[in-house]
Amino acid sequence: MTGCVSSGKVSVKREQLEHHRFVLESVNGKTVTGPELSFGEDMTVSGKMCNQFTGEGKLSDGELKVKNLAMTRMMCADPQLNALDGTISEVFSKGAQVDLTANQLTLATAETTLMYKLADLAH
Repeated sequence: MTGCVSSGKVSVKREQLEHHRFVLESVNGKTVTGPELSFGEDMTVSGKMCNQFTGEGKLSDGELKVKNLAMTRMMCADPQLNALDGTISEVFSKGAQVDLTANQLTLATAETTLMYKLADLAH
């Protein structure tokens, strides 16, 4: 099973992601601060690396794909954030295995692992 984050675990369900906000903590083990990801109604995915993005997510058998990802196109002073725009586009188009354990969300492909921490906004 190449590209799988976890085997033998129950697949993440959309209800576990919808209406939650996550903040990126690391990419392939390297610490990152600032970027975020939110899941809205009907698996609408939105967030920000350098640029803001949004798209319609589809979760199937523990894999998340986002087709027709729309993204603003500005250059950022931080080259790491510029690179992350391409990373998130690739992860969503290829499809990422999703794992949600406690408050930790992991999106993983064979090449990339994005680790997020739950950071819901207070109401």
